[in-house]
Amino acid sequence: MFKILRAEELTENIFLMEVEAKRVAAHCLPGQFVIVRGSEDGERIPLTICDYDREKGTITIVFQIVGQGTLFLSNLKAGDSFTDFVGPLGCPSEFCDEDIESLKKKSILFVAGGVGTAPVYPQVKWLKEHGVNADVVVGAKTKSILILEKEMEAVAGNLYVTTDDGSYGRSGMVTKTVEDLVAEGKKYDVCVTIGPMIMMKFVCKLTEKLGIPTVVSLNPIMVDGTGMCGACRVTVGDEVKFACVDGPEFDGHKVNFDEAMRRQTLYKTEEGRAFLAAKEGDTHHGGCGNCN
Repeated sequence: MFKILRAEELTENIFLMEVEAKRVAAHCLPGQFVIVRGSEDGERIPLTICDYDREKGTITIVFQIVGQGTLFLSNLKAGDSFTDFVGPLGCPSEFCDEDIESLKKKSILFVAGGVGTAPVYPQVKWLKEHGVNADVVVGAKTKSILILEKEMEAVAGNLYVTTDDGSYGRSGMVTKTVEDLVAEGKKYDVCVTIGPMIMMKFVCKLTEKLGIPTVVSLNPIMVDGTGMCGACRVTVGDEVKFACVDGPEFDGHKVNFDEAMRRQTLYKTEEGRAFLAAKEGDTHHGGCGNCN
């Protein structure tokens, strides 16, 4: 059992929990995720790691209520326990494998949207701890659902907050802020964007036009986290990939976002899942050892 040490509602339908998981905390890196289960008969839910403390042996997760499984998790309190808390899974952020001195010479931009702020935070924090400053754009529909602003401000080189409705910070979509920063003379060597699929699509369209290499995290399309269900099958360039076993990070300029979003709509129904399995054949699943 994995004890919950802290449970907090950040904003409506978005929750943060700090969980005692010593072995996960000892080995995880930014960009990776865990699979949690709130009860013996509960749903397996993949969640990106928001923060970790190796000394305390804790992992922090942030999630939004999107179904019965996350609704159940939202009712857990400090002192309760997860039945399963498996990880770290997925590949770490590519920054973790780069030479630190080379990273210090780069101008890095992060663009986070909504709950995507949670997986952006550990990457920016890791860079800060290694002497690398990064600019961060955080977007939300409105001020009331903005999360982790103070935490992000503490680790970002420069933090730019924007709301779609103009209720706080800059006004407009995150893409407008990126355009404004470049127009003001900012030059970036790489961009990392995490958030809703539609947001990442348009950030990538913009950065491709601006000539900024861009990494996306496709954690929003993961379901079982092992490649067995086929939910996170995505085309990257000319290759079929699975976000949970090959990612979750990919070259955003090569991701077929339109195809991925259409698949997500189909995957929501039993008939749609059967159609995808029949259409995609042996490439429908990944990571099970029987598929190429």
